[in-house]
Amino acid sequence: MPDKKRVLFVCTHNSARSQMAEGLLRAMAGDRYEVMSAGTEPRGVHPLAVEAMREIGIDLSGHRSEHVDRYLDPPADIVVTVCDSAKEACPYVPARERLIHHSFEDPSAATGTEAERLAAFRRVRDAIRDWLEATFVAGDEA
Repeated sequence: MPDKKRVLFVCTHNSARSQMAEGLLRAMAGDRYEVMSAGTEPRGVHPLAVEAMREIGIDLSGHRSEHVDRYLDPPADIVVTVCDSAKEACPYVPARERLIHHSFEDPSAATGTEAERLAAFRRVRDAIRDWLEATFVAGDEA
């Protein structure tokens, strides 16, 4: 089997969307992709992202927020920005093959009770999972 393609998910804070995308793609197609995530302004993994992923059997509790500078050399094969502000900051994040942008709602911005906020994380998690399935698994981005 050829080497795995390196995929880097980028979001501003590397706290929710990019972390969930990393965990999901690793679980769905980790045999085909080496998956990482980073942020332009890392702030720590959001506890509700950890909880939403735990519900589907993916453990993010050991994840850390990292800065994109860590992944500039060597560059990832595919860089995926998952929020609009990261897309604006990403011209300096090189991709060896392709830069993809797909913006997802920011679940960290959700307000309300903890249950309502967790529901927002679940919605975004499921949207990311569906997009990854279509783009990287069934769509065979590699």
